[in-house]
Amino acid sequence: MSEIIRIGTRKSALALIQTHLIADELKRAWPDIEVELVTKETLGDKILDKPLQEFGGKGVFVSEFEQAMKEGTIDLAVHSAKDLPMDLGKGLAIAAVSGRGDPRDVLVTMKGAPWDRQHIVIGTSSPRRQLEAAEYRGQLWPGAGSLTCATLRGNVHTRLRKLEQGLYDGIILAAAGLERLDLMENPSYDYKYLDPQVFIPAGGQGIMAVEAREGSHAAMLCQAIDNREGRLCLCLERMVLKLLDAGCHEPIGIYSQITDGRMKVWGISRPGNVTRQISLEGEVTDKGLEMLAQQAGRGLM
Repeated sequence: MSEIIRIGTRKSALALIQTHLIADELKRAWPDIEVELVTKETLGDKILDKPLQEFGGKGVFVSEFEQAMKEGTIDLAVHSAKDLPMDLGKGLAIAAVSGRGDPRDVLVTMKGAPWDRQHIVIGTSSPRRQLEAAEYRGQLWPGAGSLTCATLRGNVHTRLRKLEQGLYDGIILAAAGLERLDLMENPSYDYKYLDPQVFIPAGGQGIMAVEAREGSHAAMLCQAIDNREGRLCLCLERMVLKLLDAGCHEPIGIYSQITDGRMKVWGISRPGNVTRQISLEGEVTDKGLEMLAQQAGRGLM
């Protein structure tokens, strides 16, 4: 009889696609297992009329799954890594990390929308995206006389519908999500990829993380699908965020990549009234990553 591994996932189309990607990897690594998906609605899915920072921050997409793992009703949970809080529940850990999808943000507008408008409204509830839109308005929307950001919540399809309804001139979304949903070639929209060294992504953007009980059999199975480069980048980015005590309230972008055997990291923050930016590189070793995280943290404080 096959072993059944129960994986928790949110109900959105993107969450289900990402969970199926992880489940398929597990089944390729362990052909004798069966996978059962267990869907849950999180607090973050229920409250859509407020920005995340007003009612709990990053844990609002995770806590229901952590409770289910502690109770033993699921074995694993698949998350977008950028949604993970800095401190996981007691006895829980990131058991596997995917390779990174496209880390960039994308400005989505209606097809053929004019760029020479006097006032532009951008849909995003992310403090990071709001900061970057204000700092780099000319690169985001050349020709805009002025630009403001307005609250935008909901899953990807909901956000696109709000764009179609004319509530915004453009909306900013994660490229990885659009690509996994096969939405990058919709003829209704124009897409503008944003340079990740300027419009710096959220920590963990484009990466999927698998959470499990520490020392569990399911966690052991996940070792076979853990992506080394993805884990190293996520580890560094989360170290920096932890040093900054960051959640959903702070406008912080942090992005890293390994190039020619070196770890490079870019960051942006706005503590108080001053925008801080960093661009650093270091060795891809435990000590090197720790030193790099410390440097980045100091530069963004």
